[in-house]
Amino acid sequence: MGKAKAAGARAKAPAGARGGRARPNPNPFEVKVNRQKFQILGRKTRHDVGLPGVSRARAIQKRTQTLLKEYKEREKSNVFTDRRFGEYNSSMSPEEKMLKRFALEQQRQHEKKNIYNLNEDEELTHYGQSLADIEKHNDIVDSDSDTEERGTLSAELTAAHFGGGGLLHKKTAQLPGGDGERPRSRRELIEELVAKSKQDKRERQAQREDALELTEKLDQDWKEIQALLAHKTPKSENRDTKGKPEPDAYDMVVRELGFEMKAQPSNRMKTEEELVREEEERLKKLEADRLRRMLGKDEDENAKKPKHVSADDLSDGFILDKDDRRLLSYKDGKMNVEGEQSEAASDGESAEEEGQDSSEEDTEDSGGADSHSDLEPDIESEEESERPKREQQRAPGKRSASGDLEAREAARTELPYTFAAPESYEELKSLLSGKSVEEQFLVVERIQKCNHPSLAVGNKAKLEKLFGFVLEYVGDVATDDPPDLRIIDKLVVHLYNLCQMFPESAGDSIKFVLRDAMHEMEGMIEAKGRAAFPGLDVLIYLKIAGMLFPTSDFWHPVVTPTLVCLSQLLTKCPVLSLQDAVKGLFVCCVFLDYVSLSQRFVPELINFLLGILYIATPNKQSQGYTPVHPFRALGKNSELLVVSDEKDTATWQRRSLALLWASGLKAPTETEANHTRLSCLAVCLSLVKHCVLVYATLPSFHDITRPLKALLTEHLAAGSHPRELQELSQSILTKMETQGRHYQPLICEKSKPVPLKMFTPRLVKVLEFGKKQGSTKEEQERKRLIHKHKREFKGAVREIRKDNQFLARMQLSEIMERDAERKRKVKQLFNSLATQEGEWKALKRKKFKK
Repeated sequence: MGKAKAAGARAKAPAGARGGRARPNPNPFEVKVNRQKFQILGRKTRHDVGLPGVSRARAIQKRTQTLLKEYKEREKSNVFTDRRFGEYNSSMSPEEKMLKRFALEQQRQHEKKNIYNLNEDEELTHYGQSLADIEKHNDIVDSDSDTEERGTLSAELTAAHFGGGGLLHKKTAQLPGGDGERPRSRRELIEELVAKSKQDKRERQAQREDALELTEKLDQDWKEIQALLAHKTPKSENRDTKGKPEPDAYDMVVRELGFEMKAQPSNRMKTEEELVREEEERLKKLEADRLRRMLGKDEDENAKKPKHVSADDLSDGFILDKDDRRLLSYKDGKMNVEGEQSEAASDGESAEEEGQDSSEEDTEDSGGADSHSDLEPDIESEEESERPKREQQRAPGKRSASGDLEAREAARTELPYTFAAPESYEELKSLLSGKSVEEQFLVVERIQKCNHPSLAVGNKAKLEKLFGFVLEYVGDVATDDPPDLRIIDKLVVHLYNLCQMFPESAGDSIKFVLRDAMHEMEGMIEAKGRAAFPGLDVLIYLKIAGMLFPTSDFWHPVVTPTLVCLSQLLTKCPVLSLQDAVKGLFVCCVFLDYVSLSQRFVPELINFLLGILYIATPNKQSQGYTPVHPFRALGKNSELLVVSDEKDTATWQRRSLALLWASGLKAPTETEANHTRLSCLAVCLSLVKHCVLVYATLPSFHDITRPLKALLTEHLAAGSHPRELQELSQSILTKMETQGRHYQPLICEKSKPVPLKMFTPRLVKVLEFGKKQGSTKEEQERKRLIHKHKREFKGAVREIRKDNQFLARMQLSEIMERDAERKRKVKQLFNSLATQEGEWKALKRKKFKK
């Protein structure tokens, strides 16, 4: 038995030795087995057996090394940081760290510590001499000498002033013949030294004067030689030197840049507000001058004299603020006293009128420190000397009075420079009525400048109202008989400026005017069944709208309704007279101005021009065109523009069609009416030519212009029109024929071919347990990330909860330690007190026993 046990022990021993340290058998109560519901082949299971105790111990140890350390250092701000080279670099060996640290230490010792430390192992020099030697002050300058010779003092002078008596005695002892002669006193030695120094000074002065004389002589000789050298020597026949090379392009450019004018600094550009303010001040100043001239006041009277009397004025109490002197004048051999009284009265009235305005200026002048009142007597003397000259130049009394009246009348009739913004249309009309075209232009311009939005808060609303008032005034001028179109041409500039400042309010005003005109036309259609062309005011409003707003936009809040109004006029207004034809052609001109940039096709425009050509054609039977509303094939006005008189045709000259025909002007004679018909036809042909140029790029150009070509051919076949109109028609036909066709054949839309059905097997994904089916790869990836985030979030919450529990245990342990320490100290105090009490009682009992 014993041998068997020993053999068994020997057999077990190598197993432990081979496997190293034997793993201790875990406590079965500390092992947790994670059972699985299903056994899956090929899956490697992890964490099938867990050790909660070991895991908990590791977690506590990790928190003790990290979280507990941070908790204990939570109220400490100082941190020890080891900044030695390579301390935290694990890739370097200790020997490398030591070598590198030693090299850095040696380098630090040899480096210059401070760049501003001038005394650190460097020798600074000045002109080759060391600053340390210069600071010793070895070269003492003799104050008596003016030369540049520098050196030390003589030995005698040093001995006399600084050496004391001992040196003097030594010097006297060395003098020749000192045995028999008496020694000289200190006074004699000093006098001898002074005399010697004066002699040396005189010698140096003489040497300096000699040097100056020699220098002047040398300069004089050099001037004489230089004069001789200035003459040109004759050129030698056989000179070897070449001429001066010509400057190249680079040298010429450099010289030009050297002589180029440099840019001079200019004043800064003023802002719009500053310019407006300056313009307002200028207009106010001009208005003040106009009012002064209208009242007959002289410019010198408005100049205020300073009332303050300076301290140098010896007036002895006389008040010289007011000049009571009067001019002496004679009338019919008698003194003119009444004139003086009237002048005094007028001066008093003017002074009362200006008293309130000038009170503030007087206070400022009187309180000013530099009022120049001490110069007042000189000014008065100058005025006294100038008055006789003025009197000599002035004409007799009647002439001067008449001249003043003329100046006042001229100033009264002159246009004011400042205007308040009108609050109503009647107020604006009263300002503009009775004035010329230029004056009306200036009035509106000055109203804008005096009420600019940057000058006051409410000026913006005033100028917005001004736009509507000016627009209404333009309409009133257009309805006059005859209308003054020059005024409208001038006022359109102000309408444009106001529209640029306030586009929204300007657009609302234009739309309001056009809306009223369209409502009036619709009411006329409902009442009479047809509408007439509007007056000249509405036509001018349509023209102004195209000038104020962009017409090439695809949609515009003002231009688009205006285009609709133009198309309604060309469609619903029939041509019943020459005035209607002129108005319709004017609308066509406006229409072409609107669409010239955008090249938008307008069928109403082409239809109206076709109608004008139709009513100007005499023979309508062989035409291939049927007129469309508002024109009629037969009727009273079907030949409105036909001219049958050959004499009128021969005397007609092409000229522009006046807008006065649109204002209701009637032709006094039949000849003028025929000339107007031919002018309408010429305008129509010009518009057709413009339309051909604008719509030449359209694919349907030839289809659009086919009726026009038929009518123009009929006009040429008739031959009854003037030669200019026939040439114009022929040029239009030539342009139509030269335009190429831009047709494109109809092609079916290209589509992707439908593939044939293939008998390919349909792949069905095999259902896998634990995976949600019916989703794409991106959705599955998103769900996986969401699941992972949820799991990590739960783990983080669990770890935070464990950290809080660990900190709570640490805090509780600290509290318990403090309580235990306090109990120990209290117990120790009680013990010491009990010991003292026992000793005191024992001592007390001992005393009682005695």
